[in-house]
Amino acid sequence: MASTKTDRMVPLAVLLKRELTNEKIEMPDILYGQANQSKKGEDYILLKTECQRVPGDGVTTFSVFALFDGHNGSAAAIYTKENLLNNVLSAIPLHLSRDEWLAALPRALVAGFVKTDKDLQEKAQTSGTTVTFVIIDGWVVTVASVGDSRCILESAEGAVFFLSADHRLDTNEEEVERITASGGEVGRLNTGGGAEIGPLRCWPGGLCLSRSIGDMDVGEYIVPVPHVKQVKLSSAGGRLIISSDGVWDALDTEEAVQLKGLRDDTTCIVVDILPPEKITPPVPPPKKQGKGVFKTMFRKKSTESSSYPDREYPEPDLVEEIFEEGSALLAERLNTEYPICNMFKLFMCAVCQIEMKPGEGISVHTGSSRPVRLRPWDGPFLCPTCQAKKEAMEGKLPSGDGASRNSSGSE
Repeated sequence: MASTKTDRMVPLAVLLKRELTNEKIEMPDILYGQANQSKKGEDYILLKTECQRVPGDGVTTFSVFALFDGHNGSAAAIYTKENLLNNVLSAIPLHLSRDEWLAALPRALVAGFVKTDKDLQEKAQTSGTTVTFVIIDGWVVTVASVGDSRCILESAEGAVFFLSADHRLDTNEEEVERITASGGEVGRLNTGGGAEIGPLRCWPGGLCLSRSIGDMDVGEYIVPVPHVKQVKLSSAGGRLIISSDGVWDALDTEEAVQLKGLRDDTTCIVVDILPPEKITPPVPPPKKQGKGVFKTMFRKKSTESSSYPDREYPEPDLVEEIFEEGSALLAERLNTEYPICNMFKLFMCAVCQIEMKPGEGISVHTGSSRPVRLRPWDGPFLCPTCQAKKEAMEGKLPSGDGASRNSSGSE
């Protein structure tokens, strides 16, 4: 797995300059396919190619592939599918160059996720959804994730990189500590007599995840702030596998699946990022999707097909890490230490993008428990409702009537 240490990250500007100084490197071809087996009908996907950074300019294209694994109903997954991309793009300033656009993308993803969650809660929807959201621009791949769906990258030479985070409470001690410090309770289901069963869950609500979009009945400490990772592939390309937790559960317990059948929705998206001359006709889908469909999709490629021996590349098959951040604190995720100094306009909320009157905005650093040298009037700024949401996520305000709700036993 690639190192997450900042001293090993390669600045985005350096990578893009390298592209320009090398011999001309063509943009990749994108091939994709998806398969699913539905048990609850709560998994939704977004497959969108030929998106444009600059409207009307066909050269500035990027692709979006996303998976929304809903729980307690499908409303949150549907709403997020329909609104998240627009909310992310609305948080990126206009008239940016490609390298500026890519540098601004991680922070815009945070703003877009939080706005989508805030807007959904205003509709009084109590369902929730995990999100794995992938943007491919040339050879640069950016992944934002909340929940327990996954995105992995297999390079052309077969190396595997994890591009998403696992926000299950069972596997993330830091998230357990964050939730309890914010006023939530974490524990297993008590069946009486002191016996505890099942995964760790957050109470009230019973959600076994620490991050999602929606879930207003659980509490604001289940936050929508995504883990974001951005990498650059070499021109050798690679393969992305985006899948819901049901796929991984099936793979880890294959014998149990064969005997008992799947209990959850299982969805998988496979995206091949290929040198243009390496594109091959897609394999026709099987006539009948059975239990072996995912096993076929995950079968390791042969050395001959994955390394493309008849092609000489101008650079080695490396996956270079540009950016990674997983903090749940908006003050850290929306800070000013970015290459885009004018990322947020002075009188516009950094999350919901509404215009504010002079003096109405509240610095995202207001009330920060960590020592910072920024003054309270240093931006970026939040509108009063987004500031209230920020404080609620940090356990500084009551999170509605979540404490009085009954356990939903979700996810």
